[in-house]
Amino acid sequence: MVDLRSRILAYTADFKPDGDYTPPSDTQREKLSEGVGNLLDGNAARAEQLLSPIGLKVTRLTDTESGRRYDEIAARRPGEAQHWGRLYLNVDAGLHWNAQIPHPMSDRDTEVLGVRLLEDNPGGSLVLAGAHRRAGRGDAADVAHSEDSAFHTIVVELQKRDVPGVQLHGFTDGPDRPYEAVVSTGAAQSAHTETSAMADSMEADGLRVCRGWQDRCPLEGVTNVQGKAAQRQHAKFVHVELAPDARGDGRDADEAEKALSGLVTSWAHD
Repeated sequence: MVDLRSRILAYTADFKPDGDYTPPSDTQREKLSEGVGNLLDGNAARAEQLLSPIGLKVTRLTDTESGRRYDEIAARRPGEAQHWGRLYLNVDAGLHWNAQIPHPMSDRDTEVLGVRLLEDNPGGSLVLAGAHRRAGRGDAADVAHSEDSAFHTIVVELQKRDVPGVQLHGFTDGPDRPYEAVVSTGAAQSAHTETSAMADSMEADGLRVCRGWQDRCPLEGVTNVQGKAAQRQHAKFVHVELAPDARGDGRDADEAEKALSGLVTSWAHD
């Protein structure tokens, strides 16, 4: 038994802008893709065989608070793979959605919101980047704009299985951003009914929302590589940018989490 929230947030708490990060090689990403695919298909033993040589392992966890079981892909020990990120899969229900956190600690409290979604809504998964977005050399660790990351590899495997995804970002307040949320569909320029309903829910609860498919919005995520991959795979992808008060704790964050929960719940019922 583990406290899932504490386990995940203790991992991300160590992310620093000057931290280490080296992306996996082509061969390592191929092994990761195959390993994640086997885990998604229910073959944990084969997944472990594929992931072990590249420094990763599969662990079955039971959350002390909810009693739900999760499969975790994480590094076997400290080292290079520790900075590639993690995957958590709820194994007590069919997999219907995933939440993606590409910039933990950098987009402050998006990791907290991702954990809340995973805990509160069955049938989901959580994909976490493994380093601060400014770690390593240049923009190597900005996984929302890099296809050579473990994060991107995992997200694409989910997209291949038509698992809808919502990617959470954070922005700083400014005069050109008079919103609590910017909701878009990345490279796509249209929104599914449930995405529009989520934006409506946020607005009904007092959050100011810019809708990328209707208005000119800042931070629409049109260059986001997971969004581009989703368009190629014909998979549902929602890009959500949130102001500081709409992340973490507080009323705005509670309202944002409620609307996001409505989104993933609608996917679970599709």
